Amino acid sequence: MDLPWFLYMLECANGAIYTGITNDVAARFQAHCDGRGARYTRANPPRRILAVVEYENRSSAASAEYLVKKMSLSEKRSFIEDATPGATSSLQRGR
Repeated sequence: MDLPWFLYMLECANGAIYTGITNDVAARFQAHCDGRGARYTRANPPRRILAVVEYENRSSAASAEYLVKKMSLSEKRSFIEDATPGATSSLQRGR
């Protein structure tokens, strides 16, 4: 059985929304905060986690990440609202 993977979205210091995938959200967020994450978050440090969505495997998470990165800022904000507990999103994969 594969461990779950997560799509996560961060609010950065410049107001942008950074999207990534990981199998350990807390460790990855800490890496971004410590300047050991992506190049983008080294230049634009994260303020907080906006959303986390669980996927069954890395492939599903990567597919969702690709779709989210193509979204406009307003579409990303709507996705974040939909990703709150108890809500379903077109990109969420039930376990």
